[in-house]
Amino acid sequence: MLCRSVSRSRPLLIALGATTFLALAGCSSAVTGTAEAGGQGSTSITSRDGATTPADGRDLGALLIDPSQFPAPYEAIVLPPQAIAQASPDLTGIPAGAEVSPAGCKPTEPSSAAGSAALIVGTDNANRATISIELTVVDEPLSAREEQLQQCGEVEATKSGATSVIRSTISPAPPINADETLAVKQTVNSGTGADSVTQSMLTLMAQVDDVRIAATFMSFDNSAPDAAVLDELFTAAVQKVNAG
Repeated sequence: MLCRSVSRSRPLLIALGATTFLALAGCSSAVTGTAEAGGQGSTSITSRDGATTPADGRDLGALLIDPSQFPAPYEAIVLPPQAIAQASPDLTGIPAGAEVSPAGCKPTEPSSAAGSAALIVGTDNANRATISIELTVVDEPLSAREEQLQQCGEVEATKSGATSVIRSTISPAPPINADETLAVKQTVNSGTGADSVTQSMLTLMAQVDDVRIAATFMSFDNSAPDAAVLDELFTAAVQKVNAG
């Protein structure tokens, strides 16, 4: 595979939200249970913790790095399938179901097929920051996302009467063994006056075949991201996908 460029994406479940998911730790990765009929003639396996894995053997959860690889002070957990759909949109800065302006600037939503997404979140509670590693199955090249980000440097997202402004800047990405790579810095500003909130994100992305890897650092201030740890975990995540 070629070494190209890497990308940085967006927010993950907000830092305070991430701590909520810590209570969900302890999900077993072992797949035990019975086969259940899936859509379009597919078959999936349901485990005791509710996780599903396609019968063709794809298991993105098995390709995630281990929580023990997150250094202190990050406390990491693997999110259960039902929590991924809630957390994943935060990594783009655009809530699920939001109206977006300009049109065409909303990221492609990940597939809802069983086993097509996996997410691990490490939370630094003292500094209200998170590092997340998300794996998704995609049907488009990473270059399509890069082109969208280049055309959507400033986006307004409105949901339930609340509007946030997402600003994105493509950044140089470290070389890594992947088909495509990308890096993006983002800020999300919402609210006004004393109620205003600013999220800062740095996301590194890579694509290996149809698996996209996104490592995102998110904080609630303008302090410098924990780039060294982010790069370390991103590298480990890409290496594990390549090995899988």
